[in-house]
Amino acid sequence: MFRLTEYMHQLVNPTPLRRRGAGPVKPVVIWNLTRRCNLKCRHCYTVSADVDFPGELSHDQAMATLADLGDFGIPALILSGGEPLDRRDLFEIAAEARKRVRMLALSTNGTKIHGETADRVAEIGFDYVGISIDGVGSTNDWFRGVEGAFADALRGVRACKARGIKVGLRFTLTRDNAPQLTDLLRLCDDEGVDKFYLSHLVYAGRGDKNRGEDAMHRHTRQALDALIDRAWVAAAEDAPLDIVTGNNDADAVYLLHWAARHFEAERVAHLRAHLEAWGGNSSGLGVANIDTLGRVHPDTYWSDYTVGNVKTAKFSEIWTGSDPMLAQLRQRPRPLKGRCGDCAFRAVCGGNTRIRALQLTGDPWAEDPACYLSDAEIGVESAQARLTVTPFRGKRHDPVHRFI
Repeated sequence: MFRLTEYMHQLVNPTPLRRRGAGPVKPVVIWNLTRRCNLKCRHCYTVSADVDFPGELSHDQAMATLADLGDFGIPALILSGGEPLDRRDLFEIAAEARKRVRMLALSTNGTKIHGETADRVAEIGFDYVGISIDGVGSTNDWFRGVEGAFADALRGVRACKARGIKVGLRFTLTRDNAPQLTDLLRLCDDEGVDKFYLSHLVYAGRGDKNRGEDAMHRHTRQALDALIDRAWVAAAEDAPLDIVTGNNDADAVYLLHWAARHFEAERVAHLRAHLEAWGGNSSGLGVANIDTLGRVHPDTYWSDYTVGNVKTAKFSEIWTGSDPMLAQLRQRPRPLKGRCGDCAFRAVCGGNTRIRALQLTGDPWAEDPACYLSDAEIGVESAQARLTVTPFRGKRHDPVHRFI
């Protein structure tokens, strides 16, 4: 996750650099509690549906996993789905989690947060509730596959705000909804939303099947321009909206170029030092995923790669074991190829989201097709000079989307 507003503040009110301490990094854990969901989102990475799925963790298994996560000392736990509120024992799990982790969040489509359910969410004491909205009105309903989903999600936002719960909107950018970004930012201001999270599309689940909808690079740059303008207002005028992005760490490099056009070199160098200390993509290092069946993955989109299963081993043991993919993901620099390997900003973005390269080429270390920066902007030789490189010919290679 790229905390745009936080790093914009470094340009306004610089603070001393803080680096990660020695020893293993304890990850933020995103836990998909169930695949059941009342919506049919076009970009769902878990391919959820409104049915019961076999093999999901039992209540006792979930509680045992919570005990281990607490003992391991993870910094944050995000309860997700499917729709987590569709799991019958969600509030029992959440109440136990509240005792064991410092930061507890709920990732939901928001349509069920009203009345007694909203009261229970407030009673648990979630630090944050993220509600997914992918456009205004009928646009959101089309993406979410259910008429009335926007109105119900907005009701959930208002129910959270009425109960003093910190709430954010989560928006997945595609070429079909990119024009509504400004409207959603205005909605945040109108409704007093605390955080706005823009997620770039990741090729996983239905998001892989629908990757032809991925915002073209021009739309991505336009979206970042709008977010940077809004984040600048937030930092310069101490406006409340916190803006973050996810699943495209090239956003940090884009911000650096913006800063270079508006600030002196010393201030830009300060920002870059903070971004390099952050290090970009954190899959397999600062982020982990437990799926509905108990399988542990480097992040929520690496469903095809399993490190272990909490049904048969403790998460803490799985995460600190000798898995070869985790070892490579934790390398700095990573063994990147193509433009990513040649990039002058590898220390800033960390090679970006590796799963897109894997889905399109079969090689997790190939260049990320969703990097929207030009060769000149990342300090590498021209694309024409690299055309002699023979592309991967595995079955998942999809040249049609090579430059999406």
